[in-house]
Amino acid sequence: MNCKITGTGSYIPDKIVKNGEFEKNLFLDSHGSKYDFSNSRIIEKFESITGIEERRYVDDKLTTSDIATIASERAIKAADIDKEKIDYIIFAHNFGDVEHGSNQYKMLPSLASKVKAKLKIINPSCVCYDLIFGCPGWVEGLIHSYAFMKSGIASKCLVIGAETLSRVVDSHDRDSMIFSDGAGATILEKINEKGGIINHKSSTFTSSNEIDFLSVEKSYQIENNNQFIKMKGRKVYEFALRNVPLAMKSCLDDSSFDINQVKKIFIHQANKKMDYAILNRFYKLYNSIPSEGVMPMLIEFLGNSSVATVPTLYDQVLRNKLNNHSLSKGDIVLFASVGAGMNVNAISYQV
Repeated sequence: MNCKITGTGSYIPDKIVKNGEFEKNLFLDSHGSKYDFSNSRIIEKFESITGIEERRYVDDKLTTSDIATIASERAIKAADIDKEKIDYIIFAHNFGDVEHGSNQYKMLPSLASKVKAKLKIINPSCVCYDLIFGCPGWVEGLIHSYAFMKSGIASKCLVIGAETLSRVVDSHDRDSMIFSDGAGATILEKINEKGGIINHKSSTFTSSNEIDFLSVEKSYQIENNNQFIKMKGRKVYEFALRNVPLAMKSCLDDSSFDINQVKKIFIHQANKKMDYAILNRFYKLYNSIPSEGVMPMLIEFLGNSSVATVPTLYDQVLRNKLNNHSLSKGDIVLFASVGAGMNVNAISYQV
């Protein structure tokens, strides 16, 4: 018996926010001082580094658990399963439900329980919990589900990654342009079929101040006492380049496959320049270079939706909605992510 993804779903918000819409923002540095250069210059440099041209924000009436429910409905339909047979709902997020116009994070009850209620699942044996693991949360949720199945306590799991980061960004912080909203969901099942999760690797780094690389802090506008997501971009970039390729290599080396057999690599869509640097460094570990098209990207148009980037990207490729990218049964892929904690993980997987 193997553990395979049998259904995927995603929710991509309709509202498109282009870079030009940030021209009116009053960007400040971490000391609360205005930059000496124009917003046009800030935006131009931002786009050249991140590759982000636009991002998606949710409608005012929707919350994280709402869009997660939509993605979950689509995954359940794709898997063609009885929702009452789901053993676990694991919901990866970092800020809970944040209502429009509010900066308060609603974490209780768990968003997984909210999704179960919205899906109208009655079975009390369907257990729900949330996973706070930074951007790698959805990948880690798959790893949890895999462990449950291998131990014999689950056969079907719904794993969700969703976030509405547009409601927790500081409009005075230029990094606010990175973040976006979205949801991705998958059904993982124990089935008598070849493939599925081959192996995995997870790590948490805290010994060298990594805990401060991504956190929640006050606005750069001194008079504003609300808390917002904050990132030490250069630190995150350097950390990711050191650690993500090694996690990916660990997964691949422990499998029976080699680098030339990898069809696609799904890396957390954090920063286009960073993702390509991770990819190149990973292949360099094998004295090789990546083939064209091995790494699908959607960050240019969707921005960084944290835990939702990898499941959304995988769903879009499976549904043939991304030009020049497709998958067939038997293909070898890697999932990898990095984020607050600092956490790193990777999975080797056969479609």
